[in-house]
Amino acid sequence: MFREIRDHIINIVTSRLTVLMILFAFFAGVLLYRCFNLQIVNGEEYLNDFILQIEKTRDISSTRGRILDRNGNVLAENELAYSVKIEDVFESSRNKNEKVNDVVYRLIKLIEKNGDSVITDFKIIIDEDGDYAYSVDGTALLRFQADVLGYRTIDELSEEEKAMTAQELIEYLSRAKGFAIGQYEDPENTKTPFVPGKGYTKEEWLQMVTIRYAMNLTSFRKYVGTTVATNVSAETVAVIMENSDQLDGVSIVEDTVRHYIDSKYFAHVLGYTGKISSDELAELNDQVVTEGGLEDTYTINDVVGKSGIEAYMETTLQGTKGSEKVVVNNTGKVITILERKEAQPGADVYLTIDKDLTEAVYNIIEQKLAGLVASKIINAKEFNLPENAKSSSIKIPIYDVYFAMINNNILDRKHFEAEDAGETEKAVYAAYLEYKQGVYDRLTYELTEGATPYSKLSKEYQVYQSNIVSLLREEGVIMKELVDDNDATQTAWAKEEVISLKEYLQYCIAMNWIDVSKLDLNDKYSDSTEVYDKLLEYTINAIDHTTEFQKRFYKYMLLNDKITGKQICMLLCEQQVVDIPAEDEETLYSGKLSAYQFMMNRINNLEITPAQLALDPCNASVVITDVNTGDVLAMVSYPGYDNNKMANTVDAEYYAQLNADKSSPQLNFATQYKAAPGSTFKIVSATAGLLENVINLQSRVNCVGTFTEITPSPRCWKISGHGYENVTSAIKDSCNYFFYNVGYQLATRTGSYNEEAGLDTLSKYADLYGLTDKSGVEIGEYAPDVSTKDPVRSAIGQGSNSYTTVGLARYVTTIANSGTCYNLTLLDKTTDSQGNLLKEYHAEVRNQIDLPQEYWDAFHLGMRQVVENKKYFSDLAVNVAGKTGTAEQTASRPNHALFICYAPYENPEIAIATRIPFGYSSDYAAQFTRDIIKYYYGLAEEDDLITGTADTLDNAVSNEM
Repeated sequence: MFREIRDHIINIVTSRLTVLMILFAFFAGVLLYRCFNLQIVNGEEYLNDFILQIEKTRDISSTRGRILDRNGNVLAENELAYSVKIEDVFESSRNKNEKVNDVVYRLIKLIEKNGDSVITDFKIIIDEDGDYAYSVDGTALLRFQADVLGYRTIDELSEEEKAMTAQELIEYLSRAKGFAIGQYEDPENTKTPFVPGKGYTKEEWLQMVTIRYAMNLTSFRKYVGTTVATNVSAETVAVIMENSDQLDGVSIVEDTVRHYIDSKYFAHVLGYTGKISSDELAELNDQVVTEGGLEDTYTINDVVGKSGIEAYMETTLQGTKGSEKVVVNNTGKVITILERKEAQPGADVYLTIDKDLTEAVYNIIEQKLAGLVASKIINAKEFNLPENAKSSSIKIPIYDVYFAMINNNILDRKHFEAEDAGETEKAVYAAYLEYKQGVYDRLTYELTEGATPYSKLSKEYQVYQSNIVSLLREEGVIMKELVDDNDATQTAWAKEEVISLKEYLQYCIAMNWIDVSKLDLNDKYSDSTEVYDKLLEYTINAIDHTTEFQKRFYKYMLLNDKITGKQICMLLCEQQVVDIPAEDEETLYSGKLSAYQFMMNRINNLEITPAQLALDPCNASVVITDVNTGDVLAMVSYPGYDNNKMANTVDAEYYAQLNADKSSPQLNFATQYKAAPGSTFKIVSATAGLLENVINLQSRVNCVGTFTEITPSPRCWKISGHGYENVTSAIKDSCNYFFYNVGYQLATRTGSYNEEAGLDTLSKYADLYGLTDKSGVEIGEYAPDVSTKDPVRSAIGQGSNSYTTVGLARYVTTIANSGTCYNLTLLDKTTDSQGNLLKEYHAEVRNQIDLPQEYWDAFHLGMRQVVENKKYFSDLAVNVAGKTGTAEQTASRPNHALFICYAPYENPEIAIATRIPFGYSSDYAAQFTRDIIKYYYGLAEEDDLITGTADTLDNAVSNEM
């Protein structure tokens, strides 16, 4: 028994299996020991060694300098905010795009869930018609296309690439070999065609492309994030942090955003900030190097000034970036800061403008424009200017006001068909659908069977058909470059109006003026009948998707009593466009208050502003200068806009709204709108006449009304004539005849009429007053146009003379100080963030006009007498000298109204130039200016001047050109 047990033990011990078991046990023990040592004894150390494996250097953004007015009032500042960034941490693989797109899409939805919005700075927007459209044009568009397509210069673009539509560019970026934003026709089969944009709304698609493109721009710089949204709410921060495990590469960072105070008053001067473009990147880095700075100071993620002072003073406001070297873990979280160099804030920029004065001028403009518009409104459906009547007789029918609520997008037409639409909205929408179908039926009839000659159509259908042709030309269906304007049939349509639209379109097909590639023909060899049928189909579809065409239906629905003015007023209440007491609303609904009176009340109370109406006149500009320094004290353009919605990242919806606004709020009417100066130009002509010795101070010219030295013969505004005039009285009376004669004499000094010689002489003296180049202000400004035709009419400010308001402000500043022509300035000084002076700015003297004092005295006296003749200036405690100007642009619209002046007359301190495009009469511009002078000199209580309601204006009596 014992022997058996012993043998068994020996067998086990000597067994190879036992040896293996011992070996396994040994190795298991070693492994357990190592695991214990790794996880328990040295676990924290080894974990840190694994995590701390990425060292990176990142920029610290500097704080942008503030912008302040001359008195230290802040106009632009920075606010602390949170931004959402995404970094490309995704590994390269076949499904990388799918992963990135999934994260980006979910991120967008989380951001929007709490009312925030993602960046929209892609230069493509969704327009009024719901289509993708470029937000830039010209060279800027070509640069954008080149950037997207990967070219260094725009010269590398082919003609086909230059012609790419916004839709095509979006599709190009979204294709399977691009960002793969979309789906396969069969999502389960990747061999089926890939459809860009499939599965996304238009808005979502654009957002996805915008973010993916921005990420792509920084893909070559590791660990550099792309900003997805700025100034997000605490709720958005919380929800993103909660979902961070599903949002690879997404982070929340502390940031600053630009904030503009009382933005609408200063937007045109200040401009706004935005993400740097490739062109700006190159230009600013070159500028920094030129100024002695480091190369590559700016990077593709930087926010820079895009316009106005923000752009002009960019390198001063920007400051100097800092940097830090950090250690991050494998998820991008900062573990340790190894080194840090603090950023240096940008300098503060002080402007010459006065904040309070600017705001007061803007409010005065709005009140008086409202009063002017209200005075021209009549309770009628239409107004037709009688033959030979002056444009000052033009009236605004109230039905134009009703239609303006639709035409200028004050009412939201899309909401008419919404589920929560009000009763009036539903009723108006139903009427619209019925009316539209009737129009389509009639148009289809005319294009197939009716064939009524254009001249035999009603005005309404003439509008529709001419708009159809314009639309087909704009969309390239009618290839306008091939159309022969001298062709008999083209003339019969465009000028004689004796053929039908059907005949015209069929002729376009026969002449191969139609681009059939746009008509979705199945057979490229289709006959003319098939082409015409497709053209008809295209046309109806095109007008159905064209906002401006659809708006026209509402105009004729109003005129044809299919909807009423009362319904328009009720829509204003339903959509809460106007905020009025319930009892006032009830008087409208009950019929106690007419639609006409309701609308007039809204206009008079500025609940509907001139800018919202966008009817003539709806714009104005005023520039005020210090005549002794060349400083600009106020530069006002009406209407303004909210540049807070343009700064940091563009609010796409607001940008589209601005683009569609018919009052052109983005246009600076002080610097970027130019027109004929009218009679304000006569001081130039007087200077030319005196210094060229064609007149002297004693010269007397007999104004008989019609100047017969040239044909056709121009007339003085006073047809019966002024009688004998000298230079001073001619300025006072704004006698056109006197200055026609000056222009004529300048052109005939060699004995015969020489138009070029006369124009050259006028240009020479216009240059003395700074009217041949820009005014000097540090923001975007159009160059002036000195007249190149008709020296006789040019001498009274007509011809092709065209100047900005700021250009006229420099001109009158030069008159006021008797000959010192400044390059005007908006800049006062810069300081560091602690208030220490860095640099002072002063307007440069451009030139001096060497003119005998007696000539200046004659001009000043004439201008003083102009104002003395105005009753509405009689109660002013400060003496003013000025010159009115009325300039005609077209007989179908009111004349432009201008007034230039300076005060006090005895010792000038300020000069003012005021322009009201299509403002009827210069008397209105003068009345605007009178109240500005009252405010500046404290001649009336501010509450009496700025009431928040429309101002009643005195009747206009000036008729001079």
